Amino acid sequence: MIVFPNCKINLGLSIIEKRNDGFHNIETVFYPIPLYDVLEIIPSGDGNTTFNSSGISIPGDENQNLCLKAYHLLKEDFDLDGVKIHLHKAIPMGAGLGGGSSDAAHTLILLNDLFKLKLDQEQLLNYASKLGADCAFFIFNKPSFAFERGDQFKALDLNLEGYHVIIVKPEIHVGTAEAYAGVSPGHHLFSVENLIKKPVDEWRFTLKNDFEKNIFANFTEIEIIKNTFYENGAIYASMSGSGSSVFGLFKKPIDLSPKFEGYFYWSSKI
Repeated sequence: MIVFPNCKINLGLSIIEKRNDGFHNIETVFYPIPLYDVLEIIPSGDGNTTFNSSGISIPGDENQNLCLKAYHLLKEDFDLDGVKIHLHKAIPMGAGLGGGSSDAAHTLILLNDLFKLKLDQEQLLNYASKLGADCAFFIFNKPSFAFERGDQFKALDLNLEGYHVIIVKPEIHVGTAEAYAGVSPGHHLFSVENLIKKPVDEWRFTLKNDFEKNIFANFTEIEIIKNTFYENGAIYASMSGSGSSVFGLFKKPIDLSPKFEGYFYWSSKI
């Protein structure tokens, strides 16, 4: 069985306050984007479960991959047979696009179908939330206002169909601790949930990502990408999540790949 885990972009991101558990409460909007990995899971036939990957290289120990963690999480409650998991990575990692979280969520969905576990959406959401803050989003995979740790969601009536999106990621890794280091949490005058209701043409002036100020100061290369989008007609551009990818929304197709030679570059109509 094969599924195609997609990624998301963050439309605005406000860091509200630091929590007692060490995490932060945030506000953001997750919007699904048609950039996909490919995930295949088949019965192993020998009782063993294995994971391998192709495409973009996955750093670290593949045995710690979220797809395997999703399998073992379900195996705690169900008598699952062994499987072979193959993941073809096309979504860049460390980009703020949620690719790993999407892979984990789609593993749950695929295993639910493969083994006929009959888990409903609410049960899948519960399992997904144990794997990562934004994993649950990819279970229902629709435009959503995310709040608290980014793990609570409210559906939004938001449609960007017809716009064109370009995503560019330089060879820069921004660690989570580094991203938060220069941020001063605080309540904002207007909620992201309300700002997103304004016309897209106004987002440039109102919808901000709180991570950008500190990260742009440390990595000017990322800021240059955003500025290049605006210089070439983007109606809205932003870093996604804590980076390091930047996306631009355009009203018509445009090829900016020559300007970003050597970077990860992807473009599509939404």
